[in-house]
Amino acid sequence: MGNAAHESALRVFDAINTGDLSCLPQCVTADFVDHGSPFPLPPGPEGYAQILGFVHAELRIRYELLDVIETDDRIVVRAHATGVGSAGFHGPDAAGKPYTMQTIHVYRTEGDRLAEHWGVRDEVGAMVQMGVLPTPAPPVASPA
Repeated sequence: MGNAAHESALRVFDAINTGDLSCLPQCVTADFVDHGSPFPLPPGPEGYAQILGFVHAELRIRYELLDVIETDDRIVVRAHATGVGSAGFHGPDAAGKPYTMQTIHVYRTEGDRLAEHWGVRDEVGAMVQMGVLPTPAPPVASPA
């Protein structure tokens, strides 16, 4: 038997991809907290809509879900993201440049809703792809 919030998690990713965030009041709790936001948010669906609207419209991120792992009170999603650099967020040298990044999203669930979110994103890799950061040099091996 899966987590009761499975459908809510899938609907959230669909909402990000389409920009239609109208499902959020049915998918997240009234006191939902997104711990992964780069800026402070009010709790609940209204706050989550702010960051997801930014992710969709400004960063133009779209997700392809690769894995969904569930426990009684957690849903973990591994997803491949594609986006477009934003001068206001990534810096002027990144504006309009496409990038990809691997992401992991951990949701704590309450019943059929999502209650908290933590995200891990390869933002350094994205900045390298956009030319904002140099490609890291491999470490030099120390003599034994």
